[in-house]
Formats: sequence, C-alpha cells, structure tokens
Amino acid sequence: MLQGKTALVTGSTSGIGLGIAKALARQGANIVLNGFGDVDGPKAEVAALGVKVTYHGADMSKPAEIEDMMKFAAAQFGRVDILVNNAGIQHVANVEDFPVEKWDAIIAINLSSAFHATRLALPAMKAANWGRVINVASVHGLVASAQKSAYVAAKHGIVGLTKVTALENATTGVTCNAICPGWVLTPLVQKQVDARAAANNWTNEQATTELLREKEPSLQFTTPEELGELAVFFCSPAGNNVRGVAWNMDGGWAAQ
Repeated sequence: MLQGKTALVTGSTSGIGLGIAKALARQGANIVLNGFGDVDGPKAEVAALGVKVTYHGADMSKPAEIEDMMKFAAAQFGRVDILVNNAGIQHVANVEDFPVEKWDAIIAINLSSAFHATRLALPAMKAANWGRVINVASVHGLVASAQKSAYVAAKHGIVGLTKVTALENATTGVTCNAICPGWVLTPLVQKQVDARAAANNWTNEQATTELLREKEPSLQFTTPEELGELAVFFCSPAGNNVRGVAWNMDGGWAAQ
C-alpha cells in the first residue's frame, strides 16, 4: 500500500516509535529512524521487512538538528511522505517542585519538535498533494493526571497543533491526526512497574494490575503493534477524510 513512500518516525529506536515504523515498513514504506540508544538492532528489524531504512540522530530539542534531519531524509529518499512525531520524555513532580529545565526540555521534545518537523515536511507534501502527519499524543492530550504538568501541557498542545495543521490543509491531500495511547508497555513504563513492585513488595504481575486498575478499565496494555496499525489506517485510502482527530487507544481511560 505504501510502496515508494517514505516515513520518518521520531523517537523510533524502541517502544511505540519502533512499533509504528515497523507497521509502516510492512506496508512497503521506506523508513527514516531517529532516537537514542541502540541503532543497529532497530535498523535490522526494519530492514528485515524488505524496505530501505536509514537513521538520523537529531536531538529533537534542537531545531537546527531537526532541520538537518529533514534535509537528510529528503536527500536519501526524495521527500518525507509520512511524518510521525513520536519523540517524547517524561518527568513527574508537583507544579511548585517541577524543575524549570525539565519543563523546558519536555515542551521542547514533546511539543516544539513536532511543530518544527511538521513545518519542514509540509511544503513537499503539499507539492505532491499527498502527505500524512501523525502526532503521537497521549490520553494525556485529552485528560490530566497529577504531577505531570509539562507532559499534559505538551500533549494537549500536540492535539491543538494537530487540529490546526489539519484545518490549514483540509482541501489538500495532506491530513494530520493524533494518536492518544493509554498505558503502553514500553521500557519506560516497565521501569514504573518495577519500581511499584519493589516499593510494595509485589510481584511484577500485581504491580502491573495495580498500575492499570488506576486508569485503564480494560486492565490491559495497548501495544506498539496496535498503534502501528492505527497509523497504517491513517495512511490508507480509508483515512483520506479523517482530519484533525485525536484518536484514543486507551482501554476506556478517557471514557470514564
């Protein structure tokens, strides 16, 4: 379905980003990966799906590096047809205790990076009259949780940016939508589960259930694979007139 298209996925060396990159690769899209940590492993996983894959290590808090990454992607593959803004970090503290530098970093990486990548991707998408901007927000783009002021502010901002981008391109072949996951079992979340298990002398299973019970009625994690399939739907002909939505895959979290 996506043969000849190029997808750039930020924060895609693990977790949700890698899941989405692999789902798009299965449909034939060439992939530009981005992120920290192990690169060779994720590259090999994507390449095994029979597409071309490359990597750019842009620090998503730095606009100049994002610009360099977008130029690199265009030089490698012609243009970015599908942009998935997924890079994100988290810090937890009450507002009055929230370190200012952590606030700045979360806003830069979780919100501003999506603006910069999108503004740089749009001209070529509009020229081709086809493009998909997919912003990975969070259920926290729709509702709040205590101690997550910067993350919730950034993710609400992502949902707003999604709507504006969709409206500005509403009469074109370029769409913009947001995916709002609930709990996803990424390495980041596994750390939270492990910490709960250790603090309360619980098994991993108990800690997982307690984490989910607080927010997610389904008592099950959303998977990177499921999120990837939603991204594929947005890129399909069936998604041609899906514009500006914030689509939650959250096990009923926001329905409460």
